[in-house]
Amino acid sequence: MNTEQTPTNRDYSTISPSAKSVLLLKGYTDIPYARAVAELISLPEAFQPDFDKKDFTFWARVLHFDIRYRSINQLLAGLEMKNVLELSSGFSFRGLVAVQDSDVHYIDTDLPGIITAKKELTEQLRDKNAIPKGKLEILPVNALDEAQVKEVIGHFEPGAVAIVNEGLLMYLETEEKRILCGIIRDILKERGGYWITADIYKKTVHSAIDVQIDDKLQDFFAKHRVEEKMFDSFEAAEAFFKSEGFVIDKEAEPEYAQSGALQHVLASAEEEQLANMGKMGKIHATWRLKLAE
Repeated sequence: MNTEQTPTNRDYSTISPSAKSVLLLKGYTDIPYARAVAELISLPEAFQPDFDKKDFTFWARVLHFDIRYRSINQLLAGLEMKNVLELSSGFSFRGLVAVQDSDVHYIDTDLPGIITAKKELTEQLRDKNAIPKGKLEILPVNALDEAQVKEVIGHFEPGAVAIVNEGLLMYLETEEKRILCGIIRDILKERGGYWITADIYKKTVHSAIDVQIDDKLQDFFAKHRVEEKMFDSFEAAEAFFKSEGFVIDKEAEPEYAQSGALQHVLASAEEEQLANMGKMGKIHATWRLKLAE
């Protein structure tokens, strides 16, 4: 990022505490723009990441969000899609990266309050001297509003669509998940394409990995009943999507070795914590879904 373009008087206090917590965690990764965004939202204070921190819970979270972000890119890379719609994208800047690297039409969406802040951040992050290869739109859209989603789909050129989401399904009740499935199913029937979701979480017991429950992020999860809205098992998740007309096309392989957070997790973990993680097994997956034939 060009630091000369970074303002010192912008106020990002409207960003929710939970979103800010995740943004600051991502500031410890090499996710594109993550460090720059962490710096911007921390103003007027300085964002000074402490890589000597010995906190297993902290580094486990950093690793998780890093791997989750990478998992969507991995499944997108296997497709030759000119049209990409990201639902409830939050403060991920995947679209900004995508249009710089390839001739893709990327539509980045979320609720109006988030989009307002995101547009301001994007203007700060954008390289004013670079000519993008693709087209980026950042638009306010409620992912459960069929009319809004389909209107935005109409912005795309003819052809198949890749719909992606990261951090959405765990906030939805079962009936809301079905509404979302119905909207995406109709779009893929008409246009063709895939749905990539990084939101396949299995219910688990947080204490099994010694996660503190008294911080802002965990308080947010508890308030929104995130745990109970997760799937009972991966088999239950697959059965749910099958009932909605989808099948798994491909599952992402976690790219742990690519994340710098892994070394910090291992360095800060006690033997019991590592053993508990092993006992838990897999609790998250990212799936590329397609319509059942």
